[in-house]
Amino acid sequence: MIEIITTGGTIDKVYFDKKSDYQVGDPFIGDLLTKMNVNIDYKISPLMRVDSLDMDDGDREKILNHILKSNYDKILITHGTDTIVDTAIYLNQLNNKTVVLTGSLKPALFIDNDAIFNIGCAFTSVQNLSKGVYIIMNGQVFEPNNCRKNIEKNIFENVKIDINFSSGEMFDGGRPNMVFSYVDGKFYYSGVFSDKIWSVYAECTTF
Repeated sequence: MIEIITTGGTIDKVYFDKKSDYQVGDPFIGDLLTKMNVNIDYKISPLMRVDSLDMDDGDREKILNHILKSNYDKILITHGTDTIVDTAIYLNQLNNKTVVLTGSLKPALFIDNDAIFNIGCAFTSVQNLSKGVYIIMNGQVFEPNNCRKNIEKNIFENVKIDINFSSGEMFDGGRPNMVFSYVDGKFYYSGVFSDKIWSVYAECTTF
């Protein structure tokens, strides 16, 4: 059994003539799965209708608590793409369930939408991935801490970090275990190698 939690976002936006605007409507995923003759048991839980730009930690706490109380260990969440990474990171403390988040860059009612593809990928992924939290977009599986929405290209991609060392020392024989921290816009990391403790400052040049 897969539990599908709907939270709103672009995927469920519809046009309201009276307001001359797109707003979050009824969940789209239920009709889609019925039309596609999906032959796996699932349950849809409409939790909220929120534009992801308006999603805050109170909403994320509501999602987290719902999952913690759920009897199911495979969870699919439809979510707006602008803050889907923030929510995935918030939920990343979950380690006893398989949780995947997906959305779409265009409303599902658009002819050229990406919603159907993303939902299909997410529905398959939640059945096969190990326990943990994942983002499914653009045909890829992303880990929350290594993912971002590239607004210019309108795609999701892995985060790439290039680091310049301004001080510190590297040791022969390999790298030590490293611990990263991010303070005031700068990266720091420290580690232990043999019996030496060292710490260096590293500036993030590409993020």
